[in-house]
Amino acid sequence: MFDGKFRAPVERAVKPIGDTLRRTKMSPDHLTLIGLIIGAAAGVAIGAGKLRLGLLLVILAALPDLLDGALAKASGTSSQRGAFFDSVIDRVTDAFLFGGLAWYFIKSHPEHPELGVLPMAVLAVSSIISYERAKAESLGLVAKGGLMERAERVILLCFGLLFDNLLVWVMWLMLALVTMTAVQRFFKVWKQAAVAPVVAARIEQRRSRRQSRRGARADRRGGARPKGGRSRPSASA
Repeated sequence: MFDGKFRAPVERAVKPIGDTLRRTKMSPDHLTLIGLIIGAAAGVAIGAGKLRLGLLLVILAALPDLLDGALAKASGTSSQRGAFFDSVIDRVTDAFLFGGLAWYFIKSHPEHPELGVLPMAVLAVSSIISYERAKAESLGLVAKGGLMERAERVILLCFGLLFDNLLVWVMWLMLALVTMTAVQRFFKVWKQAAVAPVVAARIEQRRSRRQSRRGARADRRGGARPKGGRSRPSASA
C-alpha cells in the first residue's frame, strides 16, 4: 500500500543522497549487504530480549534498503541482477527478524511456547505474498498492492518493538493483515488470468484474419495475369 502511494515522493527525497553516495564508489550491492548484516544483528538482539536495541537496528537496516535503489539510479547501475539480489536479501532479512522474534516469544512466554509459531506464521504467509507477485510477473500479470506489503510489516513490527506489552497482539494483527493481503493478491491475479487467455485468443484471431486477407489479395493479383501469356520477366532475368 505504502509502496504504491509514497514510492515516487520517497524516491525524489532520497535522490540527492544517492548522488552523494555515488561519489564514495560504493555499489548498491554493498548497501544491500550492509542492510542484511544489520538486519541479522537486529534478529539476534530481538531474540536476546533487547527489544529497544532491536528496534534501533531494524530502523537502521531499513535505511540501506531504502538507499540502494537511489544509488543504483544515480550511478546508472540499475539491473535485473541487482533487483533479484535485493529481493532475495529482503527475504533473508525477514527470516532473521521473525526468527529472532519467535525465539523471544518462546523464551519470554515459557507457559505459552506455542507463541513462537506466531512470527513464523507471519513469515510463511509473507512468503506467499512475495511468491504471488513473482509468479504473476513471470506470467505477464500484475500482483502489486495490498494492505500489508513489506514496508507496512516493518513499520508494524517497529511499533510492536516500541510497545513490547502489545507485541503479541501486534503479531496477531500482522498475521490477519498479511493473510488478507495474500487473499487480495490471489483474486487480483485470478481475475487477470481469467481474461488473459481470451485476450490472447482474440489477438491470434485478428492475426489469422490479417493473414487470410493478405493471402486473398495475393490470389487476386495472381489471377489477373493473361491466361495464355507468359508472366512479365523480372529485372534479373
